[in-house]
Amino acid sequence: MTVNQSPAALPPHVLSREDVRAAIARHDFGALFALARKWGGISYSRMAEACEIKPERVGTLARGIGNITTYEKIVQIADALRIPGRMLGLAPRPWETDASLKLNPIPQQPLVAGNIASSAIQNASTGDGDETVLRRDFFRASVGAGLAVGLPDLTSFTAGRQISRSTPDLLRQRTARLRRLDDILGGGDTFTVYLGEYEATKSLLREGSYAEATGRGLLSVLSEQAQQAGWAAFDAGNHPVATQLYETSHKAALEASDASLAGNALAFLAYQKIGADRRSAVAIATESCRTAGADAPRGVRALLHERLAWAHAVAGNANETERALSAAEDALSENDGDPQPDWVTWVDRNELRIMTGRCWTELQRPLRAVPILQSVLSEFDDTHARDKALYLSWLSESYLAGGEIEQAAVVAGRVLDLSAGVASVRPRQQIAPVLQALTAHRGLAAVAETMEKAQQ
Repeated sequence: MTVNQSPAALPPHVLSREDVRAAIARHDFGALFALARKWGGISYSRMAEACEIKPERVGTLARGIGNITTYEKIVQIADALRIPGRMLGLAPRPWETDASLKLNPIPQQPLVAGNIASSAIQNASTGDGDETVLRRDFFRASVGAGLAVGLPDLTSFTAGRQISRSTPDLLRQRTARLRRLDDILGGGDTFTVYLGEYEATKSLLREGSYAEATGRGLLSVLSEQAQQAGWAAFDAGNHPVATQLYETSHKAALEASDASLAGNALAFLAYQKIGADRRSAVAIATESCRTAGADAPRGVRALLHERLAWAHAVAGNANETERALSAAEDALSENDGDPQPDWVTWVDRNELRIMTGRCWTELQRPLRAVPILQSVLSEFDDTHARDKALYLSWLSESYLAGGEIEQAAVVAGRVLDLSAGVASVRPRQQIAPVLQALTAHRGLAAVAETMEKAQQ
């Protein structure tokens, strides 16, 4: 199969059907296969070959038995059936631009944002379009143009030369500034930038000359950058790459004797493993807290314990969840005045309240979850579209668990609005079960309106 052709591509008249678009929005690939055969005349065997799935598996899915949730298979189906990435919560696929997308490190010379960014600014200044979406588009365009303005110049860090002892700190400053992109953009937009930073530091370690202490500093930066790139890969749905980067981060942190980063790398691995193996996720999250240790900065301990709480909540361990949340609260309550790593500066009381609400949602305690999530999300800016969409999805789930069907539908509609155009697979994946459950209540106006949004 070439980049431009697929024997199982959905014809335009099929892709535009409401029932087909609804199945895509729900990630209901069984229904999609059945509709593709019914309206497109595409046989199960042809779809199976193009999607690299066994024919009998396609037939089983089409009968409503089983589902597909792995990133690799979702991407294969998107490419085989020629489903645009935005419809599945993916970044644009290579065939959409008629050219393969190549992952390159960001340029070493600052670039000026080009016509795309200028157009975004012009649209924002004329008031044409949604303000939040336009701001997000501008930042995305800036990233595509290099986003080197205001960053330490990489040209002074050329591999193959003597690396000064100040270089790790300068690179850490650069990493901190680039981390702010994750507040606004999805992993599909930031991954190339973050991966480029990681690769550049890896080149310095491999080809540069430096003192032992400087080498440890570079390894610590590399660990931090690998976590940043791994998170972007995870957010974009590329779990194998995320795992590889997290494991690389853990190894680099151990070599750098950076216990906090080593613990955080394990916490990332636990977070990723939750869906597949809850027991292992709890064990790894527990080990992450032990690795960082009691002497870790308070923000690090708060972050790792709230992630441990989440692992316990998903595993159904209510008492352990409360204990971990309490440990996170205790850490945040400390006022030692010590500086905190930049990668934990976002962990504050509001973040802990959100995690608490998420945990109670997961534990099926809507009466506890709803007030917390309602309160904190009322103060959450729409500019942080991906995160707010994710957090609202748990609020919607709690409303549904509490029998508040219309309220669940309204909030689910907000999730769909906020996640539109965000290069992250997670909001759509998280809200999909709620949308599926809401189909039984289509007679309600609020539900019908939300289901219509889901089909767009």
